[in-house]
Amino acid sequence: MKLSVVIVNYNVKYFLEQALLSVRKALEGIEGEVFVVDNNSVDDSVIMVRDKFPEVRLIQNNSNPGFSKANNQAIEESSGEYVLLLNPDTVVEEDTFRICLGFMDSHKDAGALGVKMIDGSGKFLPESKRGLPTPWVAFCRMFGLSWLFPRSQTFNKYHLGFLDENETHEIEILAGAFMFIRKSVLDEVGLLDETFFMYGEDIDLSHRIGKAGYKIYYHPKSKIIHYKGESTKKGSLNYVLTFYNAMIIFAKKHFSSRQAQLFTILIRAAILFRGLLTLLGNGFKKLVWPLLDFAMIFGGLFLLKQVWANFYFQDPNYYPDYVTYTVLPSYSFLWVISILFNGGYDKPLRIGSLLRGILVGTLILAAIYAFLSLEYRSSRILILLGTFWAISILPLSRMLRNLIRHGGLRSKKDAQERVAIVGSPEEYLRTNLLLDKAGVKKNVLGRIAATDDPKDQFSLIGNINQLSDIVRIH
Repeated sequence: MKLSVVIVNYNVKYFLEQALLSVRKALEGIEGEVFVVDNNSVDDSVIMVRDKFPEVRLIQNNSNPGFSKANNQAIEESSGEYVLLLNPDTVVEEDTFRICLGFMDSHKDAGALGVKMIDGSGKFLPESKRGLPTPWVAFCRMFGLSWLFPRSQTFNKYHLGFLDENETHEIEILAGAFMFIRKSVLDEVGLLDETFFMYGEDIDLSHRIGKAGYKIYYHPKSKIIHYKGESTKKGSLNYVLTFYNAMIIFAKKHFSSRQAQLFTILIRAAILFRGLLTLLGNGFKKLVWPLLDFAMIFGGLFLLKQVWANFYFQDPNYYPDYVTYTVLPSYSFLWVISILFNGGYDKPLRIGSLLRGILVGTLILAAIYAFLSLEYRSSRILILLGTFWAISILPLSRMLRNLIRHGGLRSKKDAQERVAIVGSPEEYLRTNLLLDKAGVKKNVLGRIAATDDPKDQFSLIGNINQLSDIVRIH
């Protein structure tokens, strides 16, 4: 057997299908085998592999043991002279395997090989070639020096930006998306370290291969598409924590205690910084609509105050300054708070909750106004006019948002809820019937079983242990 291809999958069925189609084509005329290790996906990946790729050796896990352990499961069963660890969100060229095999066969000093990776738009991915993340390299990477000086040998050793991407080079670290490794080298240095649940295992294995005296090459004569981040979403705070903690494990394993300590300090500073940015970003997103509503209500009240003073009192200066600087902001703030507590900012944004919040706010303002002494009462007409203004402009802003985002006046989420029912087959049918009788607009995805009994398959999309994944996927 010449080549064993190992793909670990976790809820990326459609990308996995593309990857397997390209692997099937690239293996034509080569004695090879393909492993897919599925880490308890809930998107029918297993069914797809069984139906469309019967030649694939499928390993189905009942839990998610992590990337390293899943790869090791297949490597231990493999019999190829070479092992390729391949991400499911990749597409290889028809001659990728032939080029890699030819290079490795002619370079006996090579322990592992990486190729040129491009993203879905054809842009070169710099992680195709990487250097060892020492404390200095990590500092330059985490604090933007490598980005500011992409071609610098001093500041961008992480992505080896000073090396020509179109030339073959010796490098230190391979990207986990494509690791073409001599099996005898794996037998010597060991498999992936299962201490790394996800991220960091590629750096660790590459470093061990290099320390054992073997060379690692970057070979751009063949390239692959890597839909970067599809197999593991990389924008969340959870990703930041997982990735940087993996770097700490690597530092403690391979660096001196002093280097590891310095590396850990840098990593934790970066985690704090990235976490702060993420929290600020999430907080701002939640405040967008309340701030916008406050501005629209206050702006409308200010204009209405001026119009009423001119029209009714024939005096543009009828209202004292404190009305503008104190009363109107207070009214606006109370309406926004009332909308908040009546669910007006819950997703999806609903007009009914918004109107209820405005009316409740008006009643509260009217009650407060009634208890104020005469000297502090500004004008009841401003409350009344403000109510009509808010009822008119705030729903209009929501409809305008839906028109821009969804092409209609209503949110697509309002049209039909996605529903999954947790329970036995009998309860699933009974609940479905109740929802129908209640006239609930719904799109029932299927049933979630309370157990993982393999005999219980009626309308099944997963079991209760997979609930968070089912919610995320659907």
